[in-house]
Amino acid sequence: MKNKIIWITGATSGIGEELALHLSSLGAKIILSARRVEELERVKSKCKNEVLVLPLDLSENKRFDEKVNKVIAHFGRIDVLINNGGISQRSLVSETALEIDRKIMEVNYFGNIALAKAVLPIFQKQKSGQFVIISSLSGKFGFFLRSAYSASKHALVGFYESLRLEEETHGIKVSIVFPGLIKTSISQNALSKDGKSHGELDENQAKGISAKKCAQQIINGIEKEQLEIFAGAGELKAVTLKRLFPKLFHKIIRKQNPT
Repeated sequence: MKNKIIWITGATSGIGEELALHLSSLGAKIILSARRVEELERVKSKCKNEVLVLPLDLSENKRFDEKVNKVIAHFGRIDVLINNGGISQRSLVSETALEIDRKIMEVNYFGNIALAKAVLPIFQKQKSGQFVIISSLSGKFGFFLRSAYSASKHALVGFYESLRLEEETHGIKVSIVFPGLIKTSISQNALSKDGKSHGELDENQAKGISAKKCAQQIINGIEKEQLEIFAGAGELKAVTLKRLFPKLFHKIIRKQNPT
């Protein structure tokens, strides 16, 4: 990772922040992006190598080319884009307004792929580059209270698997990350049925591995250029269970605590 130019979205907390700190300690040069400038500066102050703070809102994705140009003007290249930014959900399908579904898709899917499309010409010109996409176990199967969130994470998988096939001849790599239960603020910031923050740390989330450990697992996968990177603990077994024994999986998952 030494001297790699790595762009991280959602870099002000949780997995994104820990990725920035760890990669910086390995000698990478980091671009930090999120909405809150003061929090970006806080993370920058903790990094050990060169950092460019570049505020970015994934819901306002029509000017991402300008953001890319700023990165190129500063560093001259981009080696890795870690598309980590996004929002979660805690609401029933029957109670969730369609505008909430659209908001989640706008940030988690359209904002994500818009930035990738802006970076793609740089990777093509370089004939190298790696997209690292933070999906979720909810990108492998649906779960209570996460319909739009799960849909957005499934959508990312379909998009980036297609992109991988199209661009591998240009030397471009795609790694899709599936974090399980990670102790972050994602549940607290999740959208409820009326668009307000859920405001509570889920019981399941509280039992998850630390964001630091998750970041370490992700970086190991990035270095190995794994197609799929799983981060978490015992809950990851659910992916294999669903694939091999779908009926048994359904019987088990339906009894799980939604939060």
